[in-house]
Amino acid sequence: MTEKLSEIKGAGAFPILLDEAAIARTRALLAKDGRDGAFLRVGVKGGGCSGFEYVLKLDVKPREGDLLAAFDGVPVACDPKSARFLAGSTLVYTGNLIGGGFKIENPNAARSCGCGASFTPKRA
Repeated sequence: MTEKLSEIKGAGAFPILLDEAAIARTRALLAKDGRDGAFLRVGVKGGGCSGFEYVLKLDVKPREGDLLAAFDGVPVACDPKSARFLAGSTLVYTGNLIGGGFKIENPNAARSCGCGASFTPKRA
């Protein structure tokens, strides 16, 4: 069953949490985007210098099987395959001029590249 993002009440067992700064920045980006029903998509794909790359993008079409949550009213989606690599992670945001932006603190990463955009998962 696919739920509408507007119906999601809380994060529950969602694989990743957002800190307050990430929530505020995402809210601002969604407002600037202006598309009705837009949400933040968080995921993982193969690539990058460490094997897997993080994916953060604004989207408007939930996919079949997406895990959906809202953090203080900010809608977020994650696909099930990415969820296993992101379980227990936190999306953080800093506004620093050097090294600022979104970063994912991932307890499942054995190592990350210098910029933090990609990671190698721990072996199960």
